Amino acid sequence: MPTKYQGTREEQRALNAYIKLQRAAETSLNRTTAHLAQHGLSTSQFAILEALYHLGTLSQSELAQKMLKSTGNISSILKHMEKDGLVSRVRDPDDNRYMQVCITNQGRAVIDKVLASHIAGIVAEMSVLSADEQDELARLCRKLGLRVPEPTPSAI
Repeated sequence: MPTKYQGTREEQRALNAYIKLQRAAETSLNRTTAHLAQHGLSTSQFAILEALYHLGTLSQSELAQKMLKSTGNISSILKHMEKDGLVSRVRDPDDNRYMQVCITNQGRAVIDKVLASHIAGIVAEMSVLSADEQDELARLCRKLGLRVPEPTPSAI
């Protein structure tokens, strides 16, 4: 659905591209993560398990950065995951301010069970694009994600 905003061509082009990006990302995410509920996982819980599975023990702040979430949000998610036996949290012995998060054997078993089908779903979702188109999409997304915003003038 294109923008109804009656701005300049530049504004309309940017808004139309942004709307398409948002809608495609949300639709794709919904299709590729719907199966997680069958395993009792939210998208964020799966992402945390996947990060710990591949990267090993991380601090809560490192997880928050990787998930693009606040530390408060991550703490809440981890509390539920810890209660479910998927992760454990321990104070960093070198710096008591930090909590280290580890995947448990139960968490590892869940990710082992889910990961292959999750990847297959992503491959199927992306198959609408050719290999070159997937590479180009990845390049454009990276360019957009790494963009350094221009400083905005402070309010007077």
